[in-house]
Amino acid sequence: MEEPERGTTVTTIDTSAPVERAGKRQWIGLAVLALPTLLLALDMSVLYLALPHLAADLQPSSTQLLWITDIYGFMVAGFLITMGTLGDRIGRRKLLMIGAVCFAAASVLAAWSTSAEMLIATRTVLGIAGATLMPSTLGLITNMFKDPKQRGVAIAVWMSCFMGGTALGPAVGGVLLEAFWWGSVFLLGVPVMVLLLTTGPVLLPEHRNPDAGRLDLVSVGLSLGTILPIIYGLKELAKDGVSTVALGAVVAGAVVGVTFIRRQLRLDDPLLDLRLFRNKRFSSALGIFSVGGFAMGGMFLFVSQYLQLVQGLSPLEAGLWLVPPAVAMIGGTMFGPVLNQKVGAGWVIGGGMAVAAAGLFLMTLAGATGGLGLIVGGMIVATVGLGPGAALTADIVVSSAPPEKAGSAASVSETSGEFGIALGIAMLGSLGTAVYRSELTIPAGTPAELATAAQDSLAGAAVAAAQLPGDVAAPLLDAAREAFMTGLNTVAGIGATAMFLFAIVGVSLFRRFQPAAPAPEAATAEASEAEEPVAA
Repeated sequence: MEEPERGTTVTTIDTSAPVERAGKRQWIGLAVLALPTLLLALDMSVLYLALPHLAADLQPSSTQLLWITDIYGFMVAGFLITMGTLGDRIGRRKLLMIGAVCFAAASVLAAWSTSAEMLIATRTVLGIAGATLMPSTLGLITNMFKDPKQRGVAIAVWMSCFMGGTALGPAVGGVLLEAFWWGSVFLLGVPVMVLLLTTGPVLLPEHRNPDAGRLDLVSVGLSLGTILPIIYGLKELAKDGVSTVALGAVVAGAVVGVTFIRRQLRLDDPLLDLRLFRNKRFSSALGIFSVGGFAMGGMFLFVSQYLQLVQGLSPLEAGLWLVPPAVAMIGGTMFGPVLNQKVGAGWVIGGGMAVAAAGLFLMTLAGATGGLGLIVGGMIVATVGLGPGAALTADIVVSSAPPEKAGSAASVSETSGEFGIALGIAMLGSLGTAVYRSELTIPAGTPAELATAAQDSLAGAAVAAAQLPGDVAAPLLDAAREAFMTGLNTVAGIGATAMFLFAIVGVSLFRRFQPAAPAPEAATAEASEAEEPVAA
């Protein structure tokens, strides 16, 4: 056993005491919680295929189109911490119900938006409402499943819905657009939220922190001033490379973040309890979770371009090719609790990252021709490896926090994943683009303005080639695809290296980790003080 850290209060738990096991009602309640999680993930990616259709209808400017795409993710990331802590204060079920009403109403308004401005506004409300769902659902799962084994399975189900929904979004969007208009992609949320509102009060217990203070609105503002500029800056770095605006946004967010941290340390009831980070398990699990998001966020960026611009697939075909990795990730995630009981957390997390590293290494071998099998196969191996550890690290994060702070811990976990993905897209995307530009050789006879467009990105090369005669267009496209694949191979190699290094870290940090059941005394106190009766 590891020695406790200095200054850490150790609670001795009677492991012989029986732990309350979840029954039928809790497992049905899990199904109710899994649906909005799946929907929230779908909403992050389902819009991409609808963009050309809504652009033709609403005629947004290029700036408005970017905000239509990005504002939802910005709002989710920005409000996660606030909503996680708010749920701990007013009740996680109550916040979930409020969020469901707002999400359903905003979905209807988004589907029938009559202008770009209206769609941006409704997407903003959708993002804020979505931020209430994730920490509330994960926090409730933690409270509903006291037994560590059952909790591990429940969180694996929750994580499977989130990961699978993100990857399946383009395919679902393609099917809807084949039969309906662009607004149909938003109406997915209405029946799900109606079901949640109907069954939630019956199946879901209420949990809150009875001793929580008032919500500090200044801290809310500072948290938004930290997260939103950093996420925005990272996205701009990924799209346009290094610029004053992008770097300035990241620096501004970091400066506000320092102020936010100082304020949290002074408050008696902080928005974010920084004492959680003193727990080595908590902070280490967050770090590993972020690294997984970092590597896979960058790879999904390149793979989606590879499928469409190198292989020449339609958006729907590209989305369908991403279904097998999504299914593999769901399967790997669901198998995590079984592996944890057999080999332990360290080998599940570290071993899974080593498998993911092997999958990314396979992708370094793919070329511009005949590489589809290696790319998709590598993604399948990587997602199978990451799935078990992702569910387990989420379990470690929320179980390391006191029960009354489960919502706050869940929001920190999800925010770290958002930062990891954004950082991966920005850093690995910028690196891959730099490699592409250094490797691209423009064929003779290409006009200067088209050469500049081709030098910018593979998409720019495809647009430029469409304006050139065949004897110049074909060599340009071939050269651009080869340069792009060199960038993809480089990014995959860096991701594989990062995964392998953190595989060693994961085994080292968690090889002796055994999730403990909550102390019976604590569970009893929580039930008597913080849990309201379930509606009949």
